[in-house]
Amino acid sequence: MAIGILLVGSGVAHLVVWAVLGGPWEGPVSWRKPILFGVSGGLTSLSLGWAWSKLPWRWGDAWLASSVAWALFVEVALIDLQAWRGVASHFNRATPFDSWLYDTMGVLILWVTLIAIDLTIRFFRQSTGLAADMLLAVRAGLVLLVISCLLGIWVSVNGDMRVAAGLEPERYGAAGVPKFPHGAVIHALQWLPMLAWAARQAGFTERWRVSLVAAATAGTSLIGVFALAQTLAGRSRFDVTPSTGVVLAGGIALFVVPLLTIGVALAHHPRVTAVPSRPAGPTAARRAGP
Repeated sequence: MAIGILLVGSGVAHLVVWAVLGGPWEGPVSWRKPILFGVSGGLTSLSLGWAWSKLPWRWGDAWLASSVAWALFVEVALIDLQAWRGVASHFNRATPFDSWLYDTMGVLILWVTLIAIDLTIRFFRQSTGLAADMLLAVRAGLVLLVISCLLGIWVSVNGDMRVAAGLEPERYGAAGVPKFPHGAVIHALQWLPMLAWAARQAGFTERWRVSLVAAATAGTSLIGVFALAQTLAGRSRFDVTPSTGVVLAGGIALFVVPLLTIGVALAHHPRVTAVPSRPAGPTAARRAGP
């Protein structure tokens, strides 16, 4: 947990640095990567640790959980290092040192991906004691996290191939953005369990909570499909076609409707129950008079 909080703090701190020093948000050399990777890596570390705590403990779990947290910490630290050096952190093979740092980050993310796959399999095979809605949220979040990690590996491989061909690394086709589908679903492990928790606070029955989480999961998945379709077609994020537009609209609707439903229910759900007054005892009755 400490490493996750530290990483989120690092991302927020670099947001302050960017506000003070300025500079571009996009591009291979910017403060965007320390900010986003710090917050994203920290949230991922925290949510993986939380998910781990819901499984029956097995030998080696402590070491595996620690290794994932440290892998994310070192990856973000290397990205921060390159940002402070004023050089690109990704697809940078300008010097042997830069190339070694980039390859090290790749190995670390591959390790996190393998552990996330193992954790996902365990959630489908082992008893957790979680309610059906929360179990669905965690399973779906882990599956989407694994997909995001695999897409991240594809981003790296595609970028290296394009660099070797003398092309811009962070593109696919004419204008596709490979990191778009990678980022579209990476945080489902945070928002789906939060949605399940909020639905419980709003007083929904388990059946309704499962339906709400299922709808949000479908919506998140469709948004990911939209992002991947745009990229593979060589289109930018906003160059939407009628077919991909339908997918996007469906995904947004399936994601937003559960949020609105829960929000309305929370607004009308009684949070404070009045404490019944105690009946007056003999002393109080005497004080009250006849």
